[in-house]
Amino acid sequence: MGSLSPEEQLKLIKKGVLEIISEEELLEKLKEGRPLIVKAGFDPTAPDLHLGHTVLLQKLRTFQQLGHTVYFIIGDFTAMIGDPSGRDKTRPPLTKEEVLKNAETYKEQVFKILDLQKTIVVFNSEWLGSMSPEDLIRLTAKYTVARMLERDDFKKRFKENVPIYIHEFIYPLLQAYDSVAIKADVELGGSDQRFNLLIGRDIQKEYGIEKPQIAILLPLLVGTDGVKKMSKSYGNYIGITEPPEEMFGKVMSIPDEIMWDYWTLLTDLTEEEIEKMKKDVESGTVHPMEVKKELAMYIVSRFHGEEAAIKAKEHFERVFSKRELPEEIPEPEITVASEGKIPLYELVYKIGYAPSKSEARRIIKGGGVKIDGNKITDPYAEIDLTKEFVLQVGKRKFARIKPEKIKVEA
Repeated sequence: MGSLSPEEQLKLIKKGVLEIISEEELLEKLKEGRPLIVKAGFDPTAPDLHLGHTVLLQKLRTFQQLGHTVYFIIGDFTAMIGDPSGRDKTRPPLTKEEVLKNAETYKEQVFKILDLQKTIVVFNSEWLGSMSPEDLIRLTAKYTVARMLERDDFKKRFKENVPIYIHEFIYPLLQAYDSVAIKADVELGGSDQRFNLLIGRDIQKEYGIEKPQIAILLPLLVGTDGVKKMSKSYGNYIGITEPPEEMFGKVMSIPDEIMWDYWTLLTDLTEEEIEKMKKDVESGTVHPMEVKKELAMYIVSRFHGEEAAIKAKEHFERVFSKRELPEEIPEPEITVASEGKIPLYELVYKIGYAPSKSEARRIIKGGGVKIDGNKITDPYAEIDLTKEFVLQVGKRKFARIKPEKIKVEA
């Protein structure tokens, strides 16, 4: 990917993006032909990341694939203040021990998406922790209270007489100083970070950086409820360390219409590939559930490997098919020639779900027969009658086969 033209790179970067400030400046930087320094900061305020956090990681991965340098900034210093973005009250600060413990789990989790060899992981305490009181005063002197109060959450709190503490004004300035310290060309953030990223541009200029960072804003991923942004506090999240079966099931629970955002924001697929899938669903060529299963497979494979994803899919299909079982299922008595096993076509015929053995074979070959939700297309498959199972023929014919209902011909 590193050999792509600046315009081709820009097209890939723009996928799923809400806003680039500014696109012209980004194209100019790409035309310089050097690896750009691309930054995203994560405050380790909770021990586990969820898919919402990985939207930024996915875009960082795109930059890596294009040959740029990614800085993953762990905000161990800023996490002790707490980012006020989008908050209607002061965020409780964390202790240094909590922050470092959470940071270690972040480091383990991010490399499921980012390339370890191409990622520079830094803690912002490296430069912020060594700031003198004089350095901090100089930094705060570069921004006004009036500008701070333009920010929506501060404006709202000020208007409603909800306290705003001085350290909350300092937070976006420290985040901006991170961009000065690493000379960032690009900073990524969610849509709620717009104000902070723009302060980064202003503060870089104040410290003599002539071509300040480009701000790239990404949408906040909607959670499994299909309404609110993904968040642990809303209980609509998919954690990236959750077991494969749970992760698969949660992806399958998202509304059909928002799965396209997941494809766009969480995968390497191009816009053209996603658009083709969308058209296939709209035309009725492909069922949306099948596309969602592919999405669940993709996500589970990324965090747990392909084998675990296949098992999670099989588990989901078993459980899902059981959900569709009628409440009352016939339990037929069957007479067989000998104990133990019976060819599937004979079983279908004997319980009366096919008018003849040849018709039973035809139904099976056509994929119309399942055992415990698993499709079987071999009419001669030997079925074990010593264990209980549910046989399904077509969409509506079910039979629960029980060992105690099997009789052997005298």
